[in-house]
Amino acid sequence: MDYKIISSQIEDKYLSKYAQKSADSKGRLRPISPCPLRNDYQRDRDRIIHCKAFRRLKHKTQVFLSPEGDHYRTRLTHTLEVSQIARTMARALRLNEDLTEAISLGHDLGHTPFGHAGEAILNSLIEGGFMHNMHSLRVVDLLENNGEGLNLTYEVRDGIANHKYTDKPCTLEGYLLIYADRFAYINHDIEDAVRAGVLKDSDLPKDCVKVLGSTKGERINNMILDLVDNSYEKGKIKQSALFEDMTCKLHDFMFSGVYTNPQAKGEERKADKMLCMLFKYFMDNPSSLPSFYRTLTASYPLDRVVGDYIASFTDRYAIEVFKRLFVPEEWRIH
Repeated sequence: MDYKIISSQIEDKYLSKYAQKSADSKGRLRPISPCPLRNDYQRDRDRIIHCKAFRRLKHKTQVFLSPEGDHYRTRLTHTLEVSQIARTMARALRLNEDLTEAISLGHDLGHTPFGHAGEAILNSLIEGGFMHNMHSLRVVDLLENNGEGLNLTYEVRDGIANHKYTDKPCTLEGYLLIYADRFAYINHDIEDAVRAGVLKDSDLPKDCVKVLGSTKGERINNMILDLVDNSYEKGKIKQSALFEDMTCKLHDFMFSGVYTNPQAKGEERKADKMLCMLFKYFMDNPSSLPSFYRTLTASYPLDRVVGDYIASFTDRYAIEVFKRLFVPEEWRIH
C-alpha cells in the first residue's frame, strides 16, 4: 500500500483550494529518496524535531534571562505554543497542518543566547547584520549536520525566513505562523511578566482587555476565532480591523512595559558585554573555534562564522565559555 498516495488523496479531498499541498511543493535543494509513509512536509517536521538546534532551544531565553522559576517560558516552550496555535488555525481553515507545523517548529532555530538582546549584539558586530529569522534559514540550510543542513522543502524554508510581522511568505501556512507567533508571545509574555512581578493584570490597557479578554486563554481563543472568521475561504490570512488594532496596541504596551523595562531587562547589560567579549576573543583567536566552524572560514567571512558559533550557544553554555576564557579558576591544592 502506498501511504503517500493515500495522504495525497486525503489532502485533495479535505484541504481548502487555498492550501499548499505536499504534492505541489517546489522541492528541496537536493533530491532525496522517497519515504513510503510520510509526505515531504511531515519529513521536514521530523528533521527539525530531531536536530541539535531544536534541542538547544530549551536553554535559550524567551524574555527573562536565567529565570529561577520552573514555569517561565524558554525559546522551546514558546515554539511548542506557537505550533499548537498555528495548527489549530490551520485545521479550522483546512490549510496544510503538516506544513504549518514544520514552519512553526523551525521558525526560531536561529535564535541567539539571551533572546533578542543577543540578536541585537550580533547584529551590531557582524558586517551585513544578523537577524534571527535569516539565521534560522542558515541553520537549516548549512549549519546542521556538519555542513549538510536539513535539506528542507522550499515552502518550509520560506516560512522560516519570512515569519516577521511585516514579511510576505509564499504560502498561507506561512502567514498563519506569523500570527500564531504574535498571539503566543504577547500572551505568554504577559503571564511571565505577571509571575515575575513586572506587571499586574490590572496594568493591561482596558480597551484591549474588553475586546481580547481578561486572561491568557480567553485572549488566545478570541484571537484565533477572530482570525479564522475573517480568513475562512477568502484566500488570505487576516484579523478583523478591531482585533488587529487591539493586538498591536497590546504588543506596543508590552514593548514599553516589559521588553524594554529596566527591571525585566536589567541583566541584559551583562549579557551584552559578555557576548561582545566572546565575539572579540574568537575574532582574535579563530584557531580556538571548533573544527567545523574553522572549516567554514574558507567560504565565509570570519565575523559571520564567529556569529554562527556564538548564536548556537545556549544561555548557560555562553556563561560557561565566558568563565573558562575570562574568569580565573581557584587554585587547587592537592
